Amino acid sequence: MNSTHIKRVRSSETELTDRLVKINRVAKVVKGGRRFSFSAIVVVGDGLGVVGHGLGKANEVTSAISKGIDDAKKNLVKVPVVNGTVPHEVIGKYGAGKVLLRPAAPGTGVLAGGAMRAVLESAGVTDVLGKCLGSSNPHNVVRATIDALTKMRDAYAVAKDRNVELAQVFKG
Repeated sequence: MNSTHIKRVRSSETELTDRLVKINRVAKVVKGGRRFSFSAIVVVGDGLGVVGHGLGKANEVTSAISKGIDDAKKNLVKVPVVNGTVPHEVIGKYGAGKVLLRPAAPGTGVLAGGAMRAVLESAGVTDVLGKCLGSSNPHNVVRATIDALTKMRDAYAVAKDRNVELAQVFKG
């Protein structure tokens, strides 16, 4: 699978909502004691298939979150959402993080952990089965989930790649 299927989106094109995944307090030991700073992992999305993630670092929590939101708006991608679920089963990887996403029947809900849930709900997925197979580190889980979503292709994209009609994709 090549990276030609990743569709970047401009943040000005959509109305985005943000979700805080994790806030982390970092201590630096200096001569006078400890200096505390904060890092925040943030996910933004429009609920219609556009999602992005960002990391912000600052000496105050609010500044870290706003920097994370700005970073997330620079990393937006378009992902396929078919009837509120993902088109097919896929495994996404990033570092030691590995996630499995499976389509689910309507009414199932988002069965996934915290970091993965934030990404999927921001993307507009309402029914999905998700499982963390590798690292549960929120940084890796968020990136692995976005990797899994960008690997997905819906029937229209498959038909376009194969230069065939949409009905022929379902015939096999």
